[in-house]
Amino acid sequence: MAQIELRDVTKRYDDGFEAVKHMNLDIKDGEFMILVGPSGCGKSTALRMIAGLEDITDGELAIGGEVVNERAPKDRDIAMVFQNYALYPHMTVRENMGFALKLAGVDQAEIDSKVGEAAKILDLEQHLDRKPANLSGGQRQRVAMGRAIVRDPKAFLMDEPLSNLDAKLRVQTRAEVARLQDRLGTTMVYVTHDQTEALTLGDRVAVMRAGVLQQVDTPKELYDNPVNLFVAGFIGSPAMNFFPASVEGDRVRFALGEFDLPQQLRGVASGDVLLGVRPEDFEDAALIGDKPGFNFEADVSLVESLGSDLFAHITYGGEGAQSEHLAELAADAGGGDLPTLEENEAVTRLEPASSIQAGSRGRFWMDTSKVHLFEAQSGDSLTSRGGSHQTEPAPA
Repeated sequence: MAQIELRDVTKRYDDGFEAVKHMNLDIKDGEFMILVGPSGCGKSTALRMIAGLEDITDGELAIGGEVVNERAPKDRDIAMVFQNYALYPHMTVRENMGFALKLAGVDQAEIDSKVGEAAKILDLEQHLDRKPANLSGGQRQRVAMGRAIVRDPKAFLMDEPLSNLDAKLRVQTRAEVARLQDRLGTTMVYVTHDQTEALTLGDRVAVMRAGVLQQVDTPKELYDNPVNLFVAGFIGSPAMNFFPASVEGDRVRFALGEFDLPQQLRGVASGDVLLGVRPEDFEDAALIGDKPGFNFEADVSLVESLGSDLFAHITYGGEGAQSEHLAELAADAGGGDLPTLEENEAVTRLEPASSIQAGSRGRFWMDTSKVHLFEAQSGDSLTSRGGSHQTEPAPA
């Protein structure tokens, strides 16, 4: 196991494009660190620099307290699991898992012992003499993990290892990865585009945008206290709703009405802001009673039932929230659940007992104690209680 430190690390290509910009990140010994962000944000490039597969333009990378910028990948004592498994088709599972040890000249008895131990951990014992073509996607991914485990490295690096699996298998394998890391206790750096994966797996999560670290924190802190619009819109599913708003004294006015700011947010802002409210902080007013909060009426354009929840889409008048930070989220190819900025629409997450129906006008309740306020131009949170973050102006 080992600590991994990125100190002002930059990756600049020959054409001048900077894929990673002045990245400072300390990954603790034994920590499960997730790098997450939209396509092209630099997360895989950062992982490849740790692995030694990409040269570092500026800055230092240290593994176990030793600077390794000039060390070849094979000399860094790390193991990497790729998206495409990268298994040898002509070899059995046993041979695939032990191949790196064989190349290193390890005694065959020790190879068999390590392969057997890894196969037991990954429930692959009955598949050791099969070839990759005869395995399912999930089994192949476990073989790729097993090949990494037998090396007993200082750190595991995983580059979107579950992206080729179907939805159900992703959930199952995600749980296996979490149990595996907990059992091994080895430092793990895991890259994903899927924020649900990030929140459920990581001890801490590093959110990236356009090569820049935005916030590094626990999943709970990222959800409760995002430091800017980008993090707020990226973390959470369905995504946070944003409304143009104005603050005058202790009151907030926006398209659905006006309400008093909660005590802890009074005095943090004045004038025009963006108001952020998560879908789960709304409810059908008929199910709330006299609980403190903001009640309002809105037209319901769509109701989606998931059994355990209802997602009611509501429409409102006036302009929708406009920001380059939100536009980047909406344009992200993987962002199917992110806000549609062209429509004045918000998503509410309701109890299944709600009787609200599409095409009707519903009465809703909003938990005002959990609202977020953001500065529209910079995108910075006006209400966050902090967190480790690094930002720079959005790219042109």
